[in-house]
Amino acid sequence: MMNDGAAISPMPAADPTLSAAIEVAHLVKVYKTTRAVDDISFAIARGSITGLLGGNGAGKTTTIAMIMGLVLPTSGKITVLGASMPDQSAAVLGRMNFESPYVDMPMRLTVRQNLTIFGKLYAVDRLRERIAQLADDLDLGDFLDRANGKLSAGQKTRVALAKALINQPELLLLDEPTASLDPDTADWVRQHLMDYRKAHGATILLASHNMLEVERLCDRVIILKRGRIEDDDTPDGIMARYNRETLEEVFLDVARGRVREAAP
Repeated sequence: MMNDGAAISPMPAADPTLSAAIEVAHLVKVYKTTRAVDDISFAIARGSITGLLGGNGAGKTTTIAMIMGLVLPTSGKITVLGASMPDQSAAVLGRMNFESPYVDMPMRLTVRQNLTIFGKLYAVDRLRERIAQLADDLDLGDFLDRANGKLSAGQKTRVALAKALINQPELLLLDEPTASLDPDTADWVRQHLMDYRKAHGATILLASHNMLEVERLCDRVIILKRGRIEDDDTPDGIMARYNRETLEEVFLDVARGRVREAAP
């Protein structure tokens, strides 16, 4: 059943006594003559939710791909859950996962078959029970044995989230998780992410163009522009620095090259 749109409760602070979930130092990625990522550095605390913002071509997807070990950096260092990426990726890939509505699962397979395949790839114990639990948590029961290609956009998003949570990851990387969803379904997905983070102490890195979503979910925002970090602070801190009332206004300022206007 969909959430009724109630406000998301505040997050507890991330635990500063633990090592960072993600550490990126002087990261560079060059494609021929294009510097997609240009010497960025940041550390993300365990148990936090961080928004990675920027326009098309800002370097968000490339950064996430390098963090996952799918793309080799030109230079720089990446550490994920204490392991150097991509050299030690085998030690941590089972503790992380990725979700994007733009990545389709096999269309002819049923939801149950898709989740079974991904569960086996992650060597999930008691896989049948895990799929049943996810079906209950994410309201998949009515279409668990339906082909993925016959699902609505909202249903596919919930299945993609189930796939991302199949291994109960410590680190969850999300790319536009609520794109193309109606407000009610999007709110339900956001609430489930918050519930999962609280229950498991998970770390979430969220790339999104939905500024309201970022304001509601994230305790930190990193803004990228042309592969470089333009700003990095709490949502309130960034809005105050630009003297704006919403992150969308800040986003437009950054995208259009306006000089930020400090609050009086």
